[in-house]
Amino acid sequence: MDDEVAMPRLNTLPPADMNWTITLRDKVVAITGANRGIGLGIAEVCLANNAKAVYSLDLMDPSEDFAALSKKSQGRFKYKQMDVTSEESVKKAIDEIVDEEGAIHGMIANAGMTKHQPALDFTMAQVKQLFELNVFGAWNCATAAARKFISLGVKGSIVFTASMTSYRPNRAAPSAPYGGTKAAVRNMTHTLAMEWAQYGIRVNSISPGFVKTAMTYYVEKAPDWNLKMQYYGGMPRLALPQELGGAYVYLLSDVASYTTGIDIPIAGIVGAW
Repeated sequence: MDDEVAMPRLNTLPPADMNWTITLRDKVVAITGANRGIGLGIAEVCLANNAKAVYSLDLMDPSEDFAALSKKSQGRFKYKQMDVTSEESVKKAIDEIVDEEGAIHGMIANAGMTKHQPALDFTMAQVKQLFELNVFGAWNCATAAARKFISLGVKGSIVFTASMTSYRPNRAAPSAPYGGTKAAVRNMTHTLAMEWAQYGIRVNSISPGFVKTAMTYYVEKAPDWNLKMQYYGGMPRLALPQELGGAYVYLLSDVASYTTGIDIPIAGIVGAW
């Protein structure tokens, strides 16, 4: 935070009349990269748990699946074009959300990209692109959200999408730079949680294993897929994006008022190979 700004510390204890139901009722949540894939699945679960409004902040145009979910949720699922790698773009989107909704309570820094190939085949430009989006983009979203939470006096929640590759290599589809970006995100989670706890801001992350999206379609098509499932045990399939949503909802909810600085792996035991 800026050195010249003296920020008051908030009482981080839950209220005496706390409702211990896990719900997002009355909460406004922003999710980066939610026009498709994991972000869209998370949005669906947030809306099912009564979020007042969920915003997809995405550089790409909304998909047909986005439009279907927005219609199903009676317009509570909304879109703003935003570039996570631009501080100004992120700040503008968050300001607009607050102007429209009166507040923002949760930020899910989910947007990211991957490229799977041997380390020696990467160009430096490709490595920099991964770090620019996955690390610097997540940083922009987290810091912009934190500043807004503090200015509004909101005990907000920030959730990063990390990855099981932040723990160990993905043998099925190796990517040393991608794993490095997600390890950075997971480490950043712990430090930001420590720094911002005094403001009542909680920072956590989720580490998915393989999730069924357009980027992972090839995994189940591998000729040794069934053999790998027998060897590694666990859930013998890829996760649906919506199966990650419950953990995000919990971390965004007021019931998680003492949960900060952790990573939750969701990988059906199998994880990354």
